[in-house]
Amino acid sequence: MERIMSSFPERANVVIVGLGGIVGASVAHHLIERGWTDIVGIDKSAIPTDIGSTGHASDFCYCTSHDLLSTWCTMYSVDFYEKMGHYSRIGGLEVARVGDDARMQELKRRCDSGRAFGTNVRMISAAEAKEKFPLLEEDQIQGAMWDPDAGLVVPRSQTVAGKLVDAAEKSGNLRAFANTPALELLQENGRITGVKTHRGTIMADHVVVCAGLWGRLIAEMAGEDLPVMPVDHPLTFFGPYDEFAGTGLEIGRPLLRDQGNSAYMRDTGDPLTTEGGQMEWGYYYEKDVRMVHPRDILEKGQARLGPSMRDLELEDVIEPLERAMELTPILAELGFNESHSFNGLLQTTTDGGPSMGESRKLRGLWYAVAVWVKDGPGMGKLIADWMTDGRTEIDHHAIDYARFQDFQLEEDFIWGRCEETAAKIYNPPVHPREPFGNGRGIRRSPFHEREVELGGYFMELGGWERAHGYAANEHLLEKYADQVPVRENEWDNRHFWRVSNAEQLEMSADCGIINLSHFHMTDISGPDHVALMEWLCAAKIGGGTMVGKGIYTHMLDDEGNVRADFTVFRMADKCRLVNGADAGPRDLEYMKRMAQDKGFDVTITDVTEAYTTIGIWGPNARETLKKVVADPEALNVENFPFAAIKPIEIAGKTVTAFRISYVGEQGWELHMPYDDGLAVWDALRETGVLAVGVETYANSRRLEKSLRLQNADLHTQYNLYEADLARPKVKEADFRGKEKHLEYRARAHQPAMLCTLVMTDNVDSNGVARYPVNTMPVMDPETGAVLVDALGRRSYTTSQAFGPSVGRNIMLAYLPWDYCEVGRKLQVTYFDEPFPVEVAGVGYAPLYDPENLKPRS
Repeated sequence: MERIMSSFPERANVVIVGLGGIVGASVAHHLIERGWTDIVGIDKSAIPTDIGSTGHASDFCYCTSHDLLSTWCTMYSVDFYEKMGHYSRIGGLEVARVGDDARMQELKRRCDSGRAFGTNVRMISAAEAKEKFPLLEEDQIQGAMWDPDAGLVVPRSQTVAGKLVDAAEKSGNLRAFANTPALELLQENGRITGVKTHRGTIMADHVVVCAGLWGRLIAEMAGEDLPVMPVDHPLTFFGPYDEFAGTGLEIGRPLLRDQGNSAYMRDTGDPLTTEGGQMEWGYYYEKDVRMVHPRDILEKGQARLGPSMRDLELEDVIEPLERAMELTPILAELGFNESHSFNGLLQTTTDGGPSMGESRKLRGLWYAVAVWVKDGPGMGKLIADWMTDGRTEIDHHAIDYARFQDFQLEEDFIWGRCEETAAKIYNPPVHPREPFGNGRGIRRSPFHEREVELGGYFMELGGWERAHGYAANEHLLEKYADQVPVRENEWDNRHFWRVSNAEQLEMSADCGIINLSHFHMTDISGPDHVALMEWLCAAKIGGGTMVGKGIYTHMLDDEGNVRADFTVFRMADKCRLVNGADAGPRDLEYMKRMAQDKGFDVTITDVTEAYTTIGIWGPNARETLKKVVADPEALNVENFPFAAIKPIEIAGKTVTAFRISYVGEQGWELHMPYDDGLAVWDALRETGVLAVGVETYANSRRLEKSLRLQNADLHTQYNLYEADLARPKVKEADFRGKEKHLEYRARAHQPAMLCTLVMTDNVDSNGVARYPVNTMPVMDPETGAVLVDALGRRSYTTSQAFGPSVGRNIMLAYLPWDYCEVGRKLQVTYFDEPFPVEVAGVGYAPLYDPENLKPRS
């Protein structure tokens, strides 16, 4: 029903564009819950929506994600729907067919993730699956996973959206206007100022885009794009199915996911209910995915069923449908309801995560786009908390719109990556190290062709092609055969090159160089550049004594928890921030916003592509580097202390040398202009030095050295003391999060500490040695319960890798204080099988440290 107001407001505190969907309605609800008032919601359709994906969503929820944020959002949403009286917690099955061993293993992996993040999923037998879902052909499956908390939003998420809007209006904090599309975003001096519609213009300080399928069109009004794509999703109906006639139920049996066939199935309950008396069978195209740019979506009245519901030809899905009939023959017995079946548009994204958070172009403009029904209320809460507090309860780096590089927001890149993710929505299982095939070769080091000649095994990060190892070094496998295991299990070995472990061992015996071109670099200059960095960083940046030093430091949030880590080069006229390829873009946007909010006069410039970096490490690093520098004596210990930055000359090129180690061996990072990189690489290689893949740097040696990785081991759930990265003294100058940081410092002990674990027996029940690559829950072996600290945070592995120098699988995990004891016996599960682990170190505790080098500080 259209909401009619006597007058259209000229001003609001917040305008929500796309109020009629479950996301927009959830954002409104949670903003009001956080104390926001004077909110106006508009939608191009009715409210609740009659054209958006909420209007035709299947509305089921499974808590089976492999990351904390997604799992938290779904669990929050399920509870939210249930508290409203609009959730049927009927449970859900995911089956593995006979012969589909990969799917069976994936279900077991989901049990690991479920334990880690707090769900109740578990494996059940084929017979148990048949008992829960009698329509199954038991001989077609080898087993299943059961999610007792899975269920259906009833009668529709559309209904929930309508109720939320009604309640918000009744509170007096929201005014809603249906059939009111946004025509233009108004802006001034880089800030959003209002929204123009055909009813009038509303001036506003904040605008939240929850326009779903049409989100990219609203972003275009701000001069930017969102890395999402609407994609067809066949929804077919079969009936009549009268099994639950007279029950009043919206759904009678558990949900069924047959992801090996990219499909799911559910009944629609009593024939008298919303969609009742049918079987719904949904499918995700694995080949020839049908994407459509929002600009090409038909308008209301032009499409047979609605703009987001496109025509479906049964022939398009006949093959998977026939497979479905083998599993659940009832589909073959019921009639196909052609008029009711359609391709429903939903959103896929370039990296699997939605676009959330503040615009990169306009302050005050926020996005909440590409969110599915299962996460709607949870994501609504995140946006409301983010807008209110500047932070969220769960670290949001994986969904922050600021995470993207500029090239990742170009239309061709978006299309290619989304096409790839759309084909893998359900099948096949995606490996945690799986590289993308699209959008490759965008950034290459100046010596990329040299790496190709060496037989580099390339993967990509931040657009940079990075060799994880080199075929040319495989002769080393014979030399180190007794220290470099053969990974018999295919999953453990997938996207891993054994040669990288041999390269690491050779580097430790002699010397090696590593391509670090992927570093994200930002220059901060201007009158207030030191003041800005002093405010943002926990370590001391200011003062004349800091010039010429590299300072490893962190940005904290207002709760004193870790937001970012990086190195600051303090130069005479500027600071250069050296960062990881994935964290860099987000930190760049954050610095710009903080400078603006605090009124600092600075210039912040992304110089990533202007420079390149080579690492040189090993016991012979100094002597090797002396062979190519103009002044060898300058490299002596007395002339070049740890953490110092000095210019050196190699092959006639001026190189900024930073004496630091991220691999436990002595050596340097060598920074230089991009165009000088090839000459320096060639000069180093002429000494005979080994080229070592980035696997050693990023994973295996990092963990042997007990070094932490941002967005994995470091995030906003934990503070610097818990990560054991706090400096001995807290600097005098004020910095963001200092008050909380001091509060944590005063504690007798922290609620949890980041610990190093080693697997004491890695042989599985089949007699195969395993080398974990997945996140694993950490449990008490006596009770089997996952460890939970005093703040309710669960223990799981944040990093894991095999360390060839110590011959063990190594993991980092935050453990509750009572378990922080060297030698403490614990347990993890890997593919639903328990393995014993032991606490090898509490806090920063290198297992390998030949030079007794400091951490990167």
